[in-house]
Amino acid sequence: MADGQARRSQATRSGRRGRPGYDLESLLAVAVAVFNERGYDGSSMEDLSRRLGISKSSIYYHVSSKEDLLALALDRALDGLFAVADEVRASELPAIERLEWLVRASVGVLADRLPDVTLLLRARGNTSTERRALARRREFDQIVAELVKEAERDGDIRPDVDPAVTARLLFGMINSLVEWYRPDRQDTTGAGATELGDAVCAVAFDGLRIPRPGAAGESQRGSAEVDR
Repeated sequence: MADGQARRSQATRSGRRGRPGYDLESLLAVAVAVFNERGYDGSSMEDLSRRLGISKSSIYYHVSSKEDLLALALDRALDGLFAVADEVRASELPAIERLEWLVRASVGVLADRLPDVTLLLRARGNTSTERRALARRREFDQIVAELVKEAERDGDIRPDVDPAVTARLLFGMINSLVEWYRPDRQDTTGAGATELGDAVCAVAFDGLRIPRPGAAGESQRGSAEVDR
C-alpha cells in the first residue's frame, strides 16, 4: 500500500497544473476511461491528448509516461482494498464476521473506484506495472483465503470446499459487478453500494434456496437417482 501512496505523492510533487481544469486527478480520470474503452495496450498518448483536447506536452507536465498513469490507477484500486483488509485484520471479531465485513467493504471500494478497479481486473501482466499489480492482487487473495480458513476452523464455514476456491468464488462474484454495475444508472439495478454489499453477502453467506419441509429428503433422492 505504501508503494502506491509514494507513487501518487511523487507524481503530485513533480506534476504542474496544465491548462485550467486538468490537474493530475482529472487527467487520470480521463486516462482510465480511455484505457478501459480501448485497452491499455491499444491506447496512446495521442489518444489521451485528443480526448483531453490538450497537447501531449501538457500531459507530460504531470507524468513522464503512459505507464505512470496506469500505475497510479492500479495503485488507487489496490490501496483501497488493502486499506479495508488492514482494518479487518486489526479487528478481534470472529473470522466469519471479519470475512463478511471484508466482502461488504470491498464492494464499497469497487463502487467508489469503479473505473480503477475495472482497469485492475483487466490487467494481464503485459507490463512490469501490471505484473506488480497482479502480485498485489494475489497477496490480497491470500488474505481472503486465510480468513476463510480461520472461519472454517471456527466451524462457521463448510469444510468440504478448499478455502482458496471459496475465496476466489466470493471475489469472483464481487468482481463480476464491474461488467454491469453503473452507479449513474441505478434505475436499471435499483441498488447502490450498500444494497449490493447486502445482496452479495446474502447470496454468499446465506444462499439462495429457501428451506422447505422435505427438501432435504428430496435432495437426497435426487442425488441417488443421479448416482444410479
